[in-house]
Amino acid sequence: MLDKLKSTFSIRRQIKSFAYAFKGIVYVMKNESNMHIHLIAATFVIIAGFVFGVSLMEWCVLIIAITMVIVAETMNTSLELLTDLVSPDYHPLAGKAKDVAAGAVTLAAIGAAIIGLVIFLPKIFW
Repeated sequence: MLDKLKSTFSIRRQIKSFAYAFKGIVYVMKNESNMHIHLIAATFVIIAGFVFGVSLMEWCVLIIAITMVIVAETMNTSLELLTDLVSPDYHPLAGKAKDVAAGAVTLAAIGAAIIGLVIFLPKIFW
């Protein structure tokens, strides 16, 4: 088993894999308007974190929340692209798949907003 793993592992393939992954990240950042909104919101949260001097633990929670939303939006885009490929004509299940994926992004964004409120409201009002 270890010999097979050694024979299939390649630094060159790993580098190519990362290159493809970053190509996907760049695609989403350039082409998805909702990602632009998420990145703007994340920028404001990061600035607010510095302004209000959030603790190390609060930074960790904020980073997880931001990452959760960005990952959800990236997965949503992936699912939408794949759905458009396999179902170029309208199909109710394709529409539902896209709606569910968009719902996942919305849930992540709501969760992140609640985290932001829990962290920042006490710093603003108390």
